[in-house]
Amino acid sequence: MSDAVVAEPRLVDADKQPLPSLKAPAKNPLLDYPILPTILRLAWPNVVALTAGTVVVIFETTYVGRLGTEALAAMALVFPFVMLTMTMSGGAMGGGVSSAIARALGAGDRARADTLAGHALLIAICFGLTFTVGMLTFGSMLLQLLGGRGNVLSQAQGYITVFFAGGVIPWLLNTFAAILRGTGNMKMPSAMQMAGAALQVVLGGVLGLGFGPIPQFGMPGVAAGTLTAFTIGTGVMGWYVFSGRARVRPQIRGFRIQRGMFFDILKVGAIACFNPLQGVLTLLIFTHMLAHYGTAVLAGYGIGARLEFMLSTLAFAVGIASVPIVGMAIGAGRIARARRVTWTGSVIAFGVVGLLGTLIAIFPDAWVNLFTNDASVRAASRTYLATCAPMYAFLGLSTVAYFASQGAAKVLGPVLAQTARLVFVSVGGWWLLSIDASAISFFWLAAASMVLLGLLSALSVLLTSWGPKAGPVPEVRPVLW
Repeated sequence: MSDAVVAEPRLVDADKQPLPSLKAPAKNPLLDYPILPTILRLAWPNVVALTAGTVVVIFETTYVGRLGTEALAAMALVFPFVMLTMTMSGGAMGGGVSSAIARALGAGDRARADTLAGHALLIAICFGLTFTVGMLTFGSMLLQLLGGRGNVLSQAQGYITVFFAGGVIPWLLNTFAAILRGTGNMKMPSAMQMAGAALQVVLGGVLGLGFGPIPQFGMPGVAAGTLTAFTIGTGVMGWYVFSGRARVRPQIRGFRIQRGMFFDILKVGAIACFNPLQGVLTLLIFTHMLAHYGTAVLAGYGIGARLEFMLSTLAFAVGIASVPIVGMAIGAGRIARARRVTWTGSVIAFGVVGLLGTLIAIFPDAWVNLFTNDASVRAASRTYLATCAPMYAFLGLSTVAYFASQGAAKVLGPVLAQTARLVFVSVGGWWLLSIDASAISFFWLAAASMVLLGLLSALSVLLTSWGPKAGPVPEVRPVLW
């Protein structure tokens, strides 16, 4: 029996001319590629960039220390305000920008993404000007409330006057980075963050300490170096976005304000801004309470908090990578994939941060010896790390849940979890002080608050619906002609 040959069917038009073959649509890596490799691919540039930011803090502390103890005290006073600016513009409002753009691109609406980018820049300018006016008007009063006096207050005022005079710059810098991250581009913002970190170290050191013909400007010079590095980074990323090299280009010509665009960004970003605000407030309250137990305990806690900051950058890297992946999945209506991304990222952050924290808890001297030789401080640090370091895993869990919820535009739950932690620390700390509890009791309070934050954040993701709101199904009746 001969084999039958079946001819491949060909599509033809009305004139019997063959039609071109249909090609499968190109895959979107953030929507179609395997979840774990995609998260890791987007996370590693953020890890490198955030590590560079940690290096800046170390170098900045070193050369500010050369200006004297009063300069170090002044830096401690201005640090919460600078960090609040950066975390609000980057992780909070920036997350809202990335989420909105990712959801628009996931739905295949490029024009909406372009319009959202233009509104995001307008939001950045408005918030930046608000910080400028607020800090230049009330900055001195706030510094005095934190304990600034004499030359310490004078140097702190010099720093904030220069830095917040250009308050729009860090907001624009982080907004351009958020626009790019919303498209899935993590490498460009991370590269600029690393380059900016190098510039910040060099310019801050030169202008602060002086070099050759350049005089020593002190703390205002350090602030000017930071602001100059931010300005260069803003210019480069702004050129990249407006040149059309990104997947979105902000609509400026014929720009028309649309309330719906503002709402799409602010329904995530404005609520998310309460998260860093509550985090800073929790830190200030806890630090104030521990001050009752002396300098050694406070310094020991500070060493542990530095480790918490470093390990949190790993969770931040995973969380920031989750925003565009979740956002595009939500925009495309693929809710199940968005949730798988969230739980995969949460497991990564929980496991990595928890493992490293546990290792430091077992071998605390590997970390403590980097900072002090004082026996009492080392003892307090070891106790704190043994109690709290393994619980850093829950901070990693809460961080990914927070960022993933931004991508889904459902961030209220993780923010309320941070509120619960603030209340827990405040009430628990007040009770411990009332019964004259030992310092280790406060360490256990800190550890318990981390567990509470992580579990509540995960629970909020589990219980919050990420799908479209259910509505009444319209009744359809046949029409007889």
